[in-house]
Amino acid sequence: MNDFALWPVLAGAAAFFVVGALWYGVIFGKAWQKAAGITDEQVQSGNMLVIFGLTFLFEMLIAMVLWHLLARTNPAPHVIMMMSVGFAIGVMIPAIGINYLYLRKTFTHFMIDAGHFLVGMAAMGGVFVLFR
Repeated sequence: MNDFALWPVLAGAAAFFVVGALWYGVIFGKAWQKAAGITDEQVQSGNMLVIFGLTFLFEMLIAMVLWHLLARTNPAPHVIMMMSVGFAIGVMIPAIGINYLYLRKTFTHFMIDAGHFLVGMAAMGGVFVLFR
C-alpha cells in the first residue's frame, strides 16, 4: 500500500458522497429538513455546486487521512472496517454531538447526521478493503 494512492482515495470519497446523496435525498431527506428546520425554499436557495464541491473535497480529506493510516499500518481487511467505523464512532460522531449540544439541535437531527457519518465511513472502509 502506498501512503497516498489517488484511485482508492477518490473511490472512497465517492462512496461516502453517494451514501450522502442517498441519505439526504431518498432515505432521510424530508426528515432531515424537518429536524434541521430548513424549508424547501432554503434548500433550493443554496449554491449546490459550492456545497457539493466542498462536501466532496472534505470527504477526500477524510479519505486521504484514513488511507494514509491504513497504508502505514497495513491492517487485515476486518481491521480496515473496524478502523473506518471506529473513526466514525470514536471521533466524528462525538464531534458532531458536541456541536449539536451547543447549537441546541434535536436528537433526531443528530441521529440522522450521525448515521450518515457511520454508514459513509463504512462504505469508505469497504472500498478501501477492495483496493487493498
